[in-house]
Amino acid sequence: MTSGTDMPTGDERARRWRLVLGGDAAADGAGWQLTGRDAAMDGALTALYGGGSGGGRQQNNGGNRSAGLGASAPSVARWLGDIRTYFPSSVVQVMQRDAIDRLGLSTLLLEPEMLEAVEADVHLVGTLLSLNKAMPETTKETARAVVRKVVEDLEKKLATRTRATLTGALDRSARVSRPRHHDIDWNRTIAANLKHYLPEYRTIVPERLIGYGRASQSVKKEVVLCIDQSGSMAASVVYASVFGAVLASMRSIRTRLVVFDTAVVDLTDQLDDPVDVLFGTQLGGGTDINRALAYCQSQITRPAETVVVLISDLYEGGIRDEMLKRVAAMKASGVQFVTLLALSDEGAPAYDREHAAALAALGAPAFACTPDLFPDVMAAAIEKRPLPIPDVGAESGAAAANRN
Repeated sequence: MTSGTDMPTGDERARRWRLVLGGDAAADGAGWQLTGRDAAMDGALTALYGGGSGGGRQQNNGGNRSAGLGASAPSVARWLGDIRTYFPSSVVQVMQRDAIDRLGLSTLLLEPEMLEAVEADVHLVGTLLSLNKAMPETTKETARAVVRKVVEDLEKKLATRTRATLTGALDRSARVSRPRHHDIDWNRTIAANLKHYLPEYRTIVPERLIGYGRASQSVKKEVVLCIDQSGSMAASVVYASVFGAVLASMRSIRTRLVVFDTAVVDLTDQLDDPVDVLFGTQLGGGTDINRALAYCQSQITRPAETVVVLISDLYEGGIRDEMLKRVAAMKASGVQFVTLLALSDEGAPAYDREHAAALAALGAPAFACTPDLFPDVMAAAIEKRPLPIPDVGAESGAAAANRN
C-alpha cells in the first residue's frame, strides 16, 4: 500500500491498469489510451506474454510490434534492447528467463549477437553451461566473456565477507590453553572461570586461560565441495564454483572441488579460475551420489580437520544404502559433513525427502542455503558447532536434527 501522499492520481491509476490489461480493445474499459513510451512498453510485454491468435494479450493499436518474438536472433536482440530501456535490471532478468522458458529461445543464445544483448545473471550462466557442448566456436569466446562478468561480480560481492568470516573461524578453531595476553579469548575465559568469582573483590580469578591460536601459513582445514551437476542444480553449480575459488585462495584451507552426475570429475586444479571450472561442468544427466562420495572419501587424509559439503537435490541414481553408509563412516571418523539441497537465492528445489530425512537421522541435516548464509555455515562447520540452519518450511526437521 502507498501512503496518502503517494497515492496515484485517477489518470495514473487508469494508465497502470491499461498497462496491466494490455493495450488491445479488450482493455478499453480502463479508459486510457497507451501512446509513446507506454505503448512501446506494452509492445515489449505483448511480444513475450501475448497469446498470439489464440487469445491473451494482443498488439495495441499504438504499437508497431505483433505478439511473439519471431525466430530470428536480430528480432530477439532488438527486443532485449527494448526491455533494458523500459524496465529495471531485476525485471529484465525475470523477463529474459521467461523468454527462454516460454518461447524456447535457448538455441538463439548460441549466437554472438544475442549474447551481447542479454542482461547477464546467474540463471543465464546456467543456461549457457547447459548449451556448452552444442555451442559453436564463434560463440564460445562471447559466452566466456558473459560468464566471466557474472563470476567477477559475484566474487566482488562474496569474497571479502567469506574470507573474513572463515579466517575468524580458523583462528577460533585453533585455541590454545596457554595463550599470550593479546591472544586470550576473554569471553570464553570468563565463562570458564565463573566458579572462581570473588564477591569481596568483585572479580574473577582466571585459573584457566582460553586463547585463540595464532594465524599461520600452514593448512588448518580441508574442504571438499561435492557438487551435483544435474540440470536443476545450475545456479548452485555457479555459486559453488565461485565459493570454491574464494576458499582456494586462502592458504589455511586446502580446497577440493568435485562435480558429478553418473561420472565424477575432479576440477581442483582449475580452482584458480572459476570460469574454467564452470566450463568444465556438464549440466544434465543422471546422478550417482554414492560414487561421488566414494571418490571424496578416498581423498580425505585428515578426517578430524575436514569439512565435506555435498550440494545435491538427493535424487540418487546409485546405491542408496551405500551412500548413507559412506556418510555415516565419514562422520564417525571425525569429518564435518554438510548437506545443501541448493546454494542459491531461490530456496530448496524439489528434492528427495526420504534421503534428506535419512541424512538428518545421521546428524547431517539437509537444507537450502543462500549465498549470504554460506560463509556462516562454513564457519560453524570449521568450528564444529551447530549449523545456522534456516528454521523454515522443509528445513524445520533438519534444524531439529541439527540441534540434537
